[in-house]
Amino acid sequence: MEFNDVLNRRYSCRAFATRGVEREKVNRILEAGRIAPTAVNKQPVHIWAVSNPQTLEAIKGVTRSNYGAPLLLVVGCRPTEAWVRRYDGKNGAEVDAAIVATYLMLAAENEGLATLWVGSFDPALLRDILPGAEDYELVAIINVGYPAADSKPSAMHCERKTMEEFVTRDV
Repeated sequence: MEFNDVLNRRYSCRAFATRGVEREKVNRILEAGRIAPTAVNKQPVHIWAVSNPQTLEAIKGVTRSNYGAPLLLVVGCRPTEAWVRRYDGKNGAEVDAAIVATYLMLAAENEGLATLWVGSFDPALLRDILPGAEDYELVAIINVGYPAADSKPSAMHCERKTMEEFVTRDV
């Protein structure tokens, strides 16, 4: 798919079909996340690919944003492993995690899948569910799957600032 088509087609899907995601597609999506850029290539990010029905059910208890996706990609980061900006001490771990999550979402769209970035969840409860997550700051739950037949973008999806409001040019 042409990259601009991927960007323009993607929307936050809130209705997923029950059909699972093929392992080959999951592997390509995860590879996109693995090769995503991180500050100084420190790679302080980890992804939990959740498709086990019991784990999916357990995660329903940590967020109200449950839309039936057959695959959840939980993105976390370790601030202790991240690059830190020397001028003001800004830690890059969350930015790195956001870049990885964005790559995952765009790769999923390229595979013909739909996604939803969920940021509203109880991180302490989610950490208890995911193996090895105790030392991670959990940043996002990415719902991944085929969109349900009646899925469509929200009414706000096309509301965008004008280019003039969004960009300061020629400074």
